[in-house]
Amino acid sequence: MLNDVALAACDARAFAEDALSDISDSSIMSALGRQMTTAVAKQLVTAGNLANIDTPGYRTRGVEFDDLLDQQLQVPMRAPASGQAIGVSMTAGTQPTEVAGLPMRRDGNNVQLDRELLNMNKAAGDFSAAQTALSAKFRLVRYAINEGR
Repeated sequence: MLNDVALAACDARAFAEDALSDISDSSIMSALGRQMTTAVAKQLVTAGNLANIDTPGYRTRGVEFDDLLDQQLQVPMRAPASGQAIGVSMTAGTQPTEVAGLPMRRDGNNVQLDRELLNMNKAAGDFSAAQTALSAKFRLVRYAINEGR
């Protein structure tokens, strides 16, 4: 009975090690890049909403997480061409959609300053978190290279 428990513990440990080895540095870097791209897409849409806050008839637009996730899972992360910024434009069919359920002003505009500033801050926080994690990853690589000298 004790041998069965020890064998099961060893199997569980081996399974956990295999699962962790499946998470490679490139997949982590790719996920962080996707998080940064998603945050930039949300910031772009929010900036557009803020720019049109006084435009009569303008409807608030938003980028849904589900749409971004589907788009990111279908399109592999690739390096930008030289001189091209990462994630500056809406990519591969991700289009902002009109946000439903917001109260309309008399001029037909439904952009709310507080909501848009909150969205902008959330996106900035998401970008900053991914940037911090990516920076820590690069510091580890730099440390490993410098220790080898």
